[in-house]
Amino acid sequence: MNTPNPGQKPARTEEPNRSPEEAAAMVANVEGEIRDFVRRDVQTPRREQPENQPQNLNALIERVGGTSIKELDQLISELTVVRDYLKSEGERVQREIANYAQVSQAAMSSAKVILDSMGQWKTAVTPPRDRG
Repeated sequence: MNTPNPGQKPARTEEPNRSPEEAAAMVANVEGEIRDFVRRDVQTPRREQPENQPQNLNALIERVGGTSIKELDQLISELTVVRDYLKSEGERVQREIANYAQVSQAAMSSAKVILDSMGQWKTAVTPPRDRG
């Protein structure tokens, strides 16, 4: 088998004794078969549109939209629960901070009273020193 080199044209095989009319008829026949093949391949069967097509479309939109709306409603409900929880936790933290401030103030007052009492005891127990 002869394989052509990349830059070389393949050898042409000619059929003997063919008239130009026969060759033209053969080419036309092949072209016709190609056209028929392409038409069969490209054509898609067309279905007739039912008269209730808009109703089917509306039902589809409602079904898809209904699902989305249900999901959004569920999400809103969940977010409302989370919001209420965070609100109650915020109020609890504020109460804890207020209690802490109150306890801290009481502790500071107690420490001051103790410090003042210790200062009075110190002056009562210690004799005055002579500087000299």
